[in-house]
Amino acid sequence: MLFNSLGFLFFLPAVFIIYWAMPKKFRNIALLILSYYFYFSCNAAYTLILMGTTAVTYFTGRRLEECTVEKKKKGILAAGIIITAGILAFFKYFDFISVSITDFFNLFGLGLNEFTLKLVQPVGISFYTFQSISYIADVYKGKTTAEKNPLLFALYISFFPQIISGPIARTNDLMPQLKEERDFDYDNAALGLRIMLWGYFKKLIVADSLGRYVDLIYANVPYYFGMTFIVTSLMYTFQIYCDFSGYSEIAIGTAKLFNINLADNFKSSYLSRSVKEFWSRWHISLSTWFRDYVYIPLGGSRCARWRANLNLIITFLVSGLWHGADWTFIFWGGLHGIYQVLEKFAVSLFGVKKADKAEISAGTAGSAAVIGSGKLTPGRCLKNLFCWLITFNVVNIFWIFFRASSLEDALFIVTHLHNGVIFHFAASWEKMMIDMGLNALEIWKLVIFLTMVMVYDFFALKRDLMTDIKKLPVVPRWLIYTVLTTLIIVLRLYSGTKQSFIYFNF
Repeated sequence: MLFNSLGFLFFLPAVFIIYWAMPKKFRNIALLILSYYFYFSCNAAYTLILMGTTAVTYFTGRRLEECTVEKKKKGILAAGIIITAGILAFFKYFDFISVSITDFFNLFGLGLNEFTLKLVQPVGISFYTFQSISYIADVYKGKTTAEKNPLLFALYISFFPQIISGPIARTNDLMPQLKEERDFDYDNAALGLRIMLWGYFKKLIVADSLGRYVDLIYANVPYYFGMTFIVTSLMYTFQIYCDFSGYSEIAIGTAKLFNINLADNFKSSYLSRSVKEFWSRWHISLSTWFRDYVYIPLGGSRCARWRANLNLIITFLVSGLWHGADWTFIFWGGLHGIYQVLEKFAVSLFGVKKADKAEISAGTAGSAAVIGSGKLTPGRCLKNLFCWLITFNVVNIFWIFFRASSLEDALFIVTHLHNGVIFHFAASWEKMMIDMGLNALEIWKLVIFLTMVMVYDFFALKRDLMTDIKKLPVVPRWLIYTVLTTLIIVLRLYSGTKQSFIYFNF
């Protein structure tokens, strides 16, 4: 069951009514059962994998807290992480590793045959595995206590709004909320519905509209060039943002209906002025996870410069591999890591002032600098614009490797982006329109929708727009709700297409 399915349209109101109609002491049990039903409807065959990972994580946490011998605790920690990560590796990476090893040895003429299992990846396994590993690590470090109630812990792992594609919750954020006897909060529920409405607009209207054209071109890469690739890459850049941030907003909004607050996962990502800042605004729950459980354990930045740079590159290579079992994802992660090393070098080389350095290079995955913070001067505006243009184009180019079916396709696109554009712009534009089956009306529609998204993101840098909407008079407030809802329904019916969430595959 997906957020954009007809089943979810009936499931969510039913869960809402059942949950709040239940006596308080039975609500979490009901929510656990319904969460498992939600997961079962997505992937019935692999519900046992979820239950197994949950059981291993639960008992590992209990043993870590009971054990007083440090050497044994390290062994328990290692065993728990190896088992949970091993389940993920088996289902997600077995075929990739097997094929890669076979291809490597065949370079030397050995003529080995590929051995693959063609396993179907369990839905959400990358997300709930990382949530499990962070729990085990935090119990080991004493950052949190092991949960003794197995049903409550199972709910922590399987809470239905975020089990499929996050946000990846931390124990100290989500567990205390699950333990509380929550009362219905009208304001929080209303806020959740507003957030969900905006998330559905971004996914169903913007991302799905762009996805039709992106899929067409990426399915037949060698047949296109020039402006077709430029427009397609821009479309995918916004598609993946609206798709995944839309999913996160639907998840966050859904959780608020049960008076549970999940952490924000995106913060105006495409208004970043450095790739480092981009990663402090993009998929925040994952980027902070890699910071805390990969980058810092490797030594972080508290070591020699060369080692800190290596730690950064390794972290992003692992991040790329997490996204998918393909060399395209590893290459994409490596590009982000290497570019950030070069970015740091450029900042130090050109002697940027400390205040400017803080703005241009916000924390790896923490709080992000705000565009336009401080006194705005013409020079500062130009600098912000220049840094933003560089960052956006770099991220846009890197997304090509993320989306392409192979490295060969990605390199073909990158090396053919410029063909015929400079000296034959009008002809190249016309060919793009024919290649993608676009017309002027569709172009304007997409431009208007993307402008709405970016304008919202710009003002969201300094304001809580969802709260601002609540403060509007009744008529304009409900006009906004009605317009967005009508757009979603009418354009959804008109398009007649439905695309799965992109991160559903990871």
